[in-house]
Amino acid sequence: MLPLNKHTIQLIECPRDAMQGWSHAIATVDKIRYLNSLLKVGFHSLDFGSFVSPKAIPQMADTALVLAGLDQSLLKKNRLLVIVANLRGAATAMTYPAIQYIGFPFSLSPTFQLRNTNSSMEQSLETVRQIQLLCQVHNKELVLYLSMGFGNPYGDDYHAAMLLDWTERLVEMGIGIISVADTVGMASPIQINTAIANLVPRFPETVIGVHLHSSQTNFQDKLQAAIDGGCIRFDGAIKGIGGCPMAQDQLVGNMDTIAIINYLKSRGMDPQLDEMALSEAIIIADQIFDPNLNA
Repeated sequence: MLPLNKHTIQLIECPRDAMQGWSHAIATVDKIRYLNSLLKVGFHSLDFGSFVSPKAIPQMADTALVLAGLDQSLLKKNRLLVIVANLRGAATAMTYPAIQYIGFPFSLSPTFQLRNTNSSMEQSLETVRQIQLLCQVHNKELVLYLSMGFGNPYGDDYHAAMLLDWTERLVEMGIGIISVADTVGMASPIQINTAIANLVPRFPETVIGVHLHSSQTNFQDKLQAAIDGGCIRFDGAIKGIGGCPMAQDQLVGNMDTIAIINYLKSRGMDPQLDEMALSEAIIIADQIFDPNLNA
């Protein structure tokens, strides 16, 4: 596993999140072409696919085929992350040496936990324990996403102390990377800043990240709030496409990776990417995520 420096910017590209909600089926060969281009850019890690029910997320049904088609020479220089929703998916992910990170969505909303993983919060917590054990045996690392980390649209109880309490329970289980997710884009900059500023000093040995959803008009305030709170790990998706299809009918896009990069540079926090490779990846993204094909 490649070394992880907690004190440098970690920019995670999430083509999986962009693809999963795209209504037009994306051919396996196009996914491979796009992911190979992204592997040349130099992101901290690539959230490339998921081992989940093909009935729930049909766009991700070919994750194993996509992985088999990726350039092996590029895989040696990159970290791959895959999302799972249960122990079965995690066990499948363990069989692939190229995958370093296993992502699991643990929701602070019981309604969304049931919708997303078909399990209660307590059942999901037990799943987390078991996946963590598998990761330790197979030399992989669990990335825990705190879905609905800033509130939810279902009327479920939420308050800031819940985020702190659940983070503490997960850290006690040995989870080293926790990403707080603004799953439906409802978080305010104040919420984001307060949450991250409370978590980062409280758990200094844990990498605290954010998976923020936003529009082109409000991304900067949210990103700034996370940075000011001490966050160093940021998820994004080129073109700002994506969102969780299990959350609500109207998807709120991911934070646009290009916007994140430009803003980080303006703050003297250049993630040091291969600009030529990034330009080539954007061209392919324009072809795959053509809105005329999605009409």
